[in-house]
Amino acid sequence: MAVTNAKQPEFTEDQLQLIAKALADPRRYEILKKLGGQRCATPCSTIRESVDVSAATLSHHMKELETAGLVRSEKDGKFVHYFLQQHVLRAYLDRLKTDLA
Repeated sequence: MAVTNAKQPEFTEDQLQLIAKALADPRRYEILKKLGGQRCATPCSTIRESVDVSAATLSHHMKELETAGLVRSEKDGKFVHYFLQQHVLRAYLDRLKTDLA
């Protein structure tokens, strides 16, 4: 889901560390790439089919990504759909450019 005219978030140091930690894990990075290739909400079952992990492990990874603000979840009955928060990722990259320049 594309977010237009979204204000770029301001990050605390703790938030920056949560995002860095989330991105550092190869599985979570793989999950973000899968979500980035989607135009709409991605069902948890679709992510599970494309990433070779148990349901419990996937749940853990998704919770870490959500805590970092990189994904947003929506429940639809017993199903969960995930959205990549591209504006958060862009703001994080912009902050890195500023901090490391």
